[in-house]
Amino acid sequence: MVPRELDEDDVRVRPPRSTRPRTKSRPGHEDAAAGQVVTVDRGRYRVQIGDGVVTAVRARELGRRAVVVGDRVALVGDLTGGPDALGRVVRVEPRTSLLRRTPDDSDPVERAVVANAEVLVVVTALADPVPRPRLIDRCLVAAFDGGLVPLLCLTKRDLAAPDELLALYEPLGVEAVVTGRGSGVEELRERLQGKTSVLFGQSGVGKSTLVNQLVPDAFRATGDVSGVGKGRHVSSSAIALPLPGGGTVIDTPGIRSFGLGAVTPAGVLAAFPDLALAAEECPPGCDHLSPGCALAALVEEGDATAARLFSYRRLLRSRDGSDTE
Repeated sequence: MVPRELDEDDVRVRPPRSTRPRTKSRPGHEDAAAGQVVTVDRGRYRVQIGDGVVTAVRARELGRRAVVVGDRVALVGDLTGGPDALGRVVRVEPRTSLLRRTPDDSDPVERAVVANAEVLVVVTALADPVPRPRLIDRCLVAAFDGGLVPLLCLTKRDLAAPDELLALYEPLGVEAVVTGRGSGVEELRERLQGKTSVLFGQSGVGKSTLVNQLVPDAFRATGDVSGVGKGRHVSSSAIALPLPGGGTVIDTPGIRSFGLGAVTPAGVLAAFPDLALAAEECPPGCDHLSPGCALAALVEEGDATAARLFSYRRLLRSRDGSDTE
């Protein structure tokens, strides 16, 4: 049998994946509805639109960009709010502030926690569990770096006196509210009225209890401190709740560590305008901790207090992990 000659019919050509021409242009979604994320749960977002709340997922065009509680977003899709309705988050609007953290200090990859909040309420118990000043310092660094105003909230005043802890943070100019057995809650409410605030702190300090007092119909779960002096996690995700009379309170899960790998020394210094100008006279690459720093001369000349400089340097040491509890 004589083999036949091959021709073009014997050449197999793979068909194109799509006959539609590819384009780099994306839809503008000019008619998208505006909303704000109130909670995130396993890739699903609950978004406030007007007086209603809808469920949405992240659109593919957002890529890996994080969408967090507090984000102002644009949505398309089924926004009726029914049980089977599902919208798509197609755009995240520019943020006015961002509370962020990293898994640890050596990891520069940040994780956004809450966006567009105005006040970071650092909640710590005066006892049971014992205060952790280094963790408080790290929360303050994150607030200064993220554009939030810090407010220290000391709970359980019936178990210990607040004087020592208040004195520690007085040089930083951080305002504080002391609560215990219902007292102090109204003062806290007045400070948060009309603002977007986020409560942050270690497990067991009473964040969820405070939220239930500030927002009576929140019904946030509360828990006790374990036998080893550590709080148990009772909140599993951040949630934004409307504050009666105006404003928003964001409750967050308890933390046991706070990485600051994404925070730069310049981000901390920006929160100290009284020191920032003098820091311009520092040698190149100055870490503001070593001899030769111009900030030391500022104190010697009487233009800054030693307590203020010590507090600033304490935050820097907390950021790089060289400080201890």
